[in-house]
Amino acid sequence: MSLLQLQGLSKQFGDTKIIRDVNLEIQPGEKHAIIGPNGAGKSTLFHLISGRYHVSSGSILFKGTPIHNRSPFEITRLGLARSFQVTNIFPLLSVFENVRCALLWSMGYRYSFWQLLGKAQALNDRTEALLDEIGLHARRNLPAGELAYAEQRALELGIAIASGAEMILLDEPVAGMSHTEATNAVALIRKVTAGKTLIMVEHDMNIVFDMADRISVLVYGEIIASDIPSKIRGNPRVQEAYLGEVVPGGSDA
Repeated sequence: MSLLQLQGLSKQFGDTKIIRDVNLEIQPGEKHAIIGPNGAGKSTLFHLISGRYHVSSGSILFKGTPIHNRSPFEITRLGLARSFQVTNIFPLLSVFENVRCALLWSMGYRYSFWQLLGKAQALNDRTEALLDEIGLHARRNLPAGELAYAEQRALELGIAIASGAEMILLDEPVAGMSHTEATNAVALIRKVTAGKTLIMVEHDMNIVFDMADRISVLVYGEIIASDIPSKIRGNPRVQEAYLGEVVPGGSDA
């Protein structure tokens, strides 16, 4: 069974259609990239999958369960987490507290308001381990808002992992980073998403073609191609969408 299924998915604001009858299946463990020109609807598609927007028509199934029009926190608790283009952390809490908060639900703490988290040994040990994994243990006591930009992105990825997610959506994970920062971020993404399903929106084509098992191309809200990287690279419709013309020698995917 596909882990995620989009069936006839559409979204419009007033009379303007942003997403148009999208059909897509993501398999467990797959690394899938969604690319397309600016304004193609990529972030809107992520907002629909993660529950930030309601769908206009169609359905979204995660592990066979309909999740369209459900609250973002419900979707996260089912095992699907995401990052945003603009970093989404608790800036006044410490790095340690950010990760520990994200671990609470997945480690079964639920609404136990009377428990002292400082004495929750398993929870604190898991937090320390996760901070090691994302390379932020030395920054554990720093307010998260004081981290460098690339470190904040690493923290956000750690928060997604802490939620216990099986599938992670990354929206432009290396945007605004230097070449060195982007290289380190990609290495971290590879490490912490090993064995998980990943969907990412990214404009750096070198990263996309290096990381993705499959690539879907979104243009004006429609998926015009979805295939392995080598076939996407040579697809005339994809070349036309990016370059405005068909590149000689291109072949259909």
